[in-house]
Parts: sequence; structure tokens; C-alpha cells
Amino acid sequence: MNPTLLVTLVLVAVVACLLAGLLVALARERARSRALLEQTRAESAELRERLDALSAQVAATRQSAQRTAQPEEYVITHLGEPEDVVQTGSTTEYGSTTEYGSTDEDARIDARLFADIVLRESVVKAASLGHGVRRALAPETRNRIRFEMKREVKARRKGRKDEVRRVRRAMQDQRRTATT
Repeated sequence: MNPTLLVTLVLVAVVACLLAGLLVALARERARSRALLEQTRAESAELRERLDALSAQVAATRQSAQRTAQPEEYVITHLGEPEDVVQTGSTTEYGSTTEYGSTDEDARIDARLFADIVLRESVVKAASLGHGVRRALAPETRNRIRFEMKREVKARRKGRKDEVRRVRRAMQDQRRTATT
């Protein structure tokens, strides 16, 4: 056999083996990708079903909450009047009922609502305090304060000098009048 022919056959065999290996690896990768794609589609469908169920549950909860919850408004119109006499419209009712016909026990605020109101008020106060401090510490504000302080110090110094001059003149006038 010819050595070049032998080398060529060996090279063709190696290339064929490499090609077969690549084809097998490609087939495995395709199968794995298909399995992963199917798994992803199944998970996506399951998540859609769960999302639809949760959306339906939230919608039902909102509808029931809207049906049951009617916002109550409290208007104080009888401040300072005795509790047993409450005037509603043109008639006067006796007893401890509020303007809307509910008892004093109904006028109490729920603990969660009270905590929410207190928390919101605290957050608003903290935010406004933070804004005020931030604004007070701004360079423009500090420079303006420094300028006003210098101006005030100069004015006070000038006022004290004028006062000293006025007192000296008054004392000199008294000495002159006393000696003459």
C-alpha cells in the first residue's frame, strides 16, 4: 500500500468518526433542548392556571368587599351640645345616637385603621422634617444666613458706636454746663 493513501484513509476515518461524534452530540443536545422546552411550556401553562385562579380569587374578594364596604363619613355638627340631644335635619332626636343614626359604639375606629392613620401621619411628619432639614442645610440657605448674620452684627456694632458717641456728647455737655 501506498503510504499517502494510508494516511488519507486514516484521515478520512478520523474525520468520519469526528463527524459521527458531532452528529450524536447534536442529536443528544436537540433531544435535551426539546425536553427542556416541553418542561418550560408545562411550567408556563401551570403558572398561567395559577395566575388565572388567583386573579379570579382577587376579583371575587374585591367584589365582595365593594358590596359590603360602604365608606362612612363622620361630620361633627353638634360640637358642644349635650350628648343626649342631637339634631338631625329639622328634627331633634333624644338618646346617644350620632347624626347618621348609628350608636356611639359604631363610631369607633378599627385598630388596623387607627394604626394605619398613625403610621401615615408619622411618615408624613418624618418626611416633612427631613425635607426641612435638607433645605436648611442647603448651601444657599447657609450662605444667606451667614450674610444676614454679618449684616446684623455690623448694624449692632454701628448702633453701639452711635450710642457711645451720644452718651459721650451728653456727658461732655453736662460737664460744660456744670463748669459754667
